[in-house]
Amino acid sequence: MDAVAAAQVLSEIGYLLRQNEAERFRAKAFAAAAWSIVISRPDLEALQKTNALTSVEGVGPGIAKVLAGLIETGQSTYLDRLRVEMGQPARDDESQIDLSQYKGDVHSHTKWSDGKATMLEMAQGARAMHYQYLGITDHSPRITVVHGLGAERLLEQSREMADVQSKVADVTLFQGIEVDILEDGSLDLPDAVLELLDIVIASPHVKLRQEPAAMTERMLRAVSNPHVDVIGHPTGRRPGSRPGADYDFELVFREAAKNQVALEIDCDPARMDLSPEMARLALECGCNFTMDADAHAPIEFAYVPMAAWMARRAGIPQDRILNFLDVDELTAALQ
Repeated sequence: MDAVAAAQVLSEIGYLLRQNEAERFRAKAFAAAAWSIVISRPDLEALQKTNALTSVEGVGPGIAKVLAGLIETGQSTYLDRLRVEMGQPARDDESQIDLSQYKGDVHSHTKWSDGKATMLEMAQGARAMHYQYLGITDHSPRITVVHGLGAERLLEQSREMADVQSKVADVTLFQGIEVDILEDGSLDLPDAVLELLDIVIASPHVKLRQEPAAMTERMLRAVSNPHVDVIGHPTGRRPGSRPGADYDFELVFREAAKNQVALEIDCDPARMDLSPEMARLALECGCNFTMDADAHAPIEFAYVPMAAWMARRAGIPQDRILNFLDVDELTAALQ
């Protein structure tokens, strides 16, 4: 079993454990081990032969035992048991996701808002991942702590993007925004600004416990905005920490599909949103998807390989995920 496949198994175990508050520390341990493996890409079979799996950072004896079972049998009895216990058993209609065909991430952050890296560093990180493109989607101003961008700062950012693009010419940079969906469903920037951007990701960040009927209207208004391309982390949940918004998901997903607004599978281990179960509902409603790291630093692009199991478990065909489009195809899809 290769390192990425093993990391996905550990990631799913961590995700399932996170549903149980008593297991949150173990959940973090599995997620950390998955992260370590997907970054370092060790030869797990060679390490198994020399009883050296625990030499991998973050892999203790318990996780090494899970990895050993994976290497020997190609499956994890521990994961199988957790799936049953959590009411999420394996299905026979899971899809195939070929990460070698993943063309780029459309949701990332830089030091222009709350990112930890410059735009140039993020673009260079995307190049190292052999991406064709990268969406630079810093935050809008609503949440002041993230130092979001209004119209003037977006113009300043566009000038820097032109300079970075000249230095990293083999990665197409899309200038975008992660704009807040306000309580009434309006967006945190005016249409006159949004229409100038390459990509608009509208996300719920605050007031997530709004009464379901009001939250439904809020989300319906967002997916009906003609400038919105993607709904970012559509419930706002953080497994093991907060449940996220409650609304008429089917109604909103069908409206998103009608308006050709994609739904995001945010691969940040702290989010995992949409969940595989919710993503399967969205698929049945006719939605397309993005599968994004929501990276705030280049190293976080590794979230996508860790969490590709989510799209597979949801049964999403690869051709329904925008990140597998070539740059020209994506540009056309975003128009």
